[in-house]
Amino acid sequence: MAKQEGRTMPHAVSAEISETGFGSGIRKSCLVGAAMVALQGFTAGNAAAHDGYADLVEELKPTVVSIYVMKNTPVNMPVPDFQFPENSPMGDLFRELFNRQLQPEQRNSRQMALGSGFITDESGYIVTNHHVIKEAGKIKIRLHDEREFTAELIGADPKTDLALLKVDAGEPLPAVVFGDSETARVGDPVLVIGNPHGLGFSVSAGIISARNRSLNGTYDDFLQTDAAINVGNSGGPLFNQDGEVIGVNTAIIGRTGSSAPGSLGIGFSMSSAVVTKVIAQLEEFGTTRRGWVGLILQQVTPDIAEAVGLDRAAGAIVAEVPDGPAKDAGLEPGDIILSFNGTEAEDLRTLVRDIGDADVGMMAPIIVLRDGNELTLSVKIARREEAESILVQASTTTGEPIRQQVLGIVLSPLTAEVRQEAGLADGTKGVLVQEVNENSAAFEKGIREGDLIVEVDYRSVDSVDKVLQSVDEVRSAGRQTVLILIERDNDRRFVALPVDSG
Repeated sequence: MAKQEGRTMPHAVSAEISETGFGSGIRKSCLVGAAMVALQGFTAGNAAAHDGYADLVEELKPTVVSIYVMKNTPVNMPVPDFQFPENSPMGDLFRELFNRQLQPEQRNSRQMALGSGFITDESGYIVTNHHVIKEAGKIKIRLHDEREFTAELIGADPKTDLALLKVDAGEPLPAVVFGDSETARVGDPVLVIGNPHGLGFSVSAGIISARNRSLNGTYDDFLQTDAAINVGNSGGPLFNQDGEVIGVNTAIIGRTGSSAPGSLGIGFSMSSAVVTKVIAQLEEFGTTRRGWVGLILQQVTPDIAEAVGLDRAAGAIVAEVPDGPAKDAGLEPGDIILSFNGTEAEDLRTLVRDIGDADVGMMAPIIVLRDGNELTLSVKIARREEAESILVQASTTTGEPIRQQVLGIVLSPLTAEVRQEAGLADGTKGVLVQEVNENSAAFEKGIREGDLIVEVDYRSVDSVDKVLQSVDEVRSAGRQTVLILIERDNDRRFVALPVDSG
C-alpha cells in the first residue's frame, strides 16, 4: 500500500503494484494471487468471539471480490553504450532513432495489479481504492465463486482514495450493508476480508485501535486497526462484529526499505462516514461535489485564543477571504468561526470536512466572533471542484520609509525599489520583513525574511510606525500577545507573538 517494491512469491504470481501516498512508511497496497483461507479468532470477551466467526465469514465472503487491473507500462530498453558529450543533442537524437526501431509491444508491457473490493448494490456496483485502478487499461473482477467480469469505472476520488466500479453479472449479486463508523469504539472487534499478497480469499481479525486518524489528506477520517492488512487488501472491507462495513482498507505502516512490505499491526481504513457520501456522489454524478465557501483558514491555537479573548482554543480563524461566497456573505479576515450549518466548529479539520459535506447550492448559517461579538451570517455553498480551477490573487496594503526592529523582526517599508528587489508587483502594500532574530518567538513561529506584515491586531498597516503603534496599544491594554497577519507567496496566515518578545 505504499512504495513500489518487488516480491518473489512461491507460486502463481505475475506482478505487484504498490505506491507511496501518505508519507514515510505509510503504504498503500495492491497485488496478485491464487487462493487460501486463513482465519484468526477475536480475543474480545463476548459470546461471538467464543463461538468464532465462521458463520459470519461464510455469509460475508460472497460480497468481497478480487480486482485485476491491466496497465500499460513503458519499458526502458537498453540503449547501446555510445558516449556523447553532456547535453549533446546528438545523444537525444540517437536515442529517439533507436526507440523508433522497437516494435509497439517492445515499447510497452502489460502489467497486472491486484487488489480487493466489495459489492455495495445487487445491480453490480463495487467499491475499491483509487490507487488500485489508477491508470488502468482494463479492470477485471473475480467473484468468490471464480466467475470473472470486466468492470466499468464509474468514478474515482483521489482525495479519499476511493473508486466506484460497475459490472453486469446478469443477475442480482450479494451486497454488503454499511454500518455507522461514528458509533464504532476503540476496542471493538473487526474483520478484514480480501486478497493479501495474491493468495486469494483470506480473513484476519482484530480490534479498532484508534479513531479519527489523519494521514495528511484534507478529508481523512481513518479507523486504525491491528487486524492484518497487507499488500493486496487495498480496497477491501473492514467489517464490524455485526457484519456491517465500517471502513475501506487503504493504508498500512510497513517496514521502510523492505523488499517484502507487510503488516506491522497498524492499518488504516477510511471510515464509512466518508465512504458512503463519496460513493453516493460518484454513483449519481461520476465525480464528487464537495462544498466550498472560499476561505483561507487556520486552526485557533492557545496563543491565538488568548490574543482574541477566547477562553479555549477552538474553531478556526479566517486568514484570508478571496472573492467567493464567503466574501459575498460578509466574512472578514480575523473572524473566528464558532459554528457552521448548526454544528460547532471544534477544530479546523472538522470544519473543513463539514463544509465539504454541505450540499452545493444551499444557504448555510455561519456564526463568527468579530471584535468580541458573535455574528450570524449566511453563506451560499459553491462547488469546490469548480472553484479549484480558479486562480485567486490576494491583495495587500502599502508602506513608507522607516526601518525599525520590533518583536525580533527588522521591518522595512515597501518603496518602489524594495518592491522591485523583492520581486513584488507594483502596488503591493504592506511592511516587509527584512530580518528575523533566530532566537525570537517570531522565528520560532515561522516568520521569515521576505514575508509581508499586512495587519497587526486586525488593523491594516501601511507603515512601520503603524506596526509599532499597534503593538504598543496591545501592550498598554495589558494583553500578553498580539495577532499579526503575514503574507507569503500569496498565502496569508495569522501568527500570535508575545508583545514583550524581541
